[in-house]
Formats: sequence, structure tokens, C-alpha cells
Amino acid sequence: MVTDRERAAFEAGIKLGALYHQWVGAPVSVATAETLEKAIEASVGLQPAVEKVRVRLDRDLMSPNTFGYSEVAGLMYDVELVTRVGKARCTATLSRYEDYPLMSLVACDEAPSHPPHR
Repeated sequence: MVTDRERAAFEAGIKLGALYHQWVGAPVSVATAETLEKAIEASVGLQPAVEKVRVRLDRDLMSPNTFGYSEVAGLMYDVELVTRVGKARCTATLSRYEDYPLMSLVACDEAPSHPPHR
């Protein structure tokens, strides 16, 4: 039997992998980066088990081509993602580690249940 914690960890990994591969190569510029960050957050946030997602793209790595824009590259990502399955919550990241876009599972724990409102 798969636990909620294992499922939350799996969902975090799947979401980061999909995010990475879906958006690499997308046209971007310093002027449009914030809009693209919000679009990625909104898209990923629609998926099951996603509690929170924050996306930042490293503008210092955006070198305009002949036509004035760059393309999203793996090293540009700085992402934090939180998934929840049942009471289990996992936090995962996608960020630059030296010259590699590294996905990491940062924490997995049982979330405290919320007290009833009075």
C-alpha cells in the first residue's frame, strides 16, 4: 500500500518534471518573464495535489537573440512546489546547482490538522 506521504512525494516529482519539460524552449524576455512565471504557476496550480507553486526565472541568463527574445532554459528555473495528499505535505524545488537544473525533495511531513472554526 502506498502512503499519503509517498504519494505526495511522487506528485511533487512528477509536477516538477512536467513543468521543466513543458516550458523549456518557450520564448521569453526580461520584459515578459513575470507574465510567463505567473502563467506557469497558474498552469501547474491546476493539477491535483498542488497546494502552492512559486516560479522565478533568472533574468541574468536571458540573452536576447537576433529577434529580441531568449528561450527558457533549465538553468533559469527557481521553483518551489508544495504538494498535499491527505495530511501529508511535501516541498520540492527545482533550482540551479552549479551548472545543472537540480530537482530536490526538501521535506515531507504530516501536516497538522486544522482546528475547527468556532
